[in-house]
Amino acid sequence: MSSAPVWSGRVVSCLNPDDPLNISKPLQRTLHALAQGGVIVLERDDRGTLIDAECLTRDGWRLADCNLAVFKDLKKKRLISSQNGRPYRITREGLVNLRAQLDNRTTSRGW
Repeated sequence: MSSAPVWSGRVVSCLNPDDPLNISKPLQRTLHALAQGGVIVLERDDRGTLIDAECLTRDGWRLADCNLAVFKDLKKKRLISSQNGRPYRITREGLVNLRAQLDNRTTSRGW
């Protein structure tokens, strides 16, 4: 008799806090800006196709590292999400996989 796992119908997050994802520098900078209260705003054309994605910090500055490729990668890894048509914000998984490092600051506050 096999002791294979049985599907219980419940979805559980596969991300382990002890084993963070390998995240590139632009992704880290964008996640830090989002963790500090920033948002990602999408720009669409008349047909609804994505044209651009820009990250705005909580102070209103535009983050240069954030582009459409960074947005798609963050969304694919489920590190950001949008609810009820609002701008994209960081998720719990994004916070868990965020590395706290001084060189990832997005503002000059406290320097």
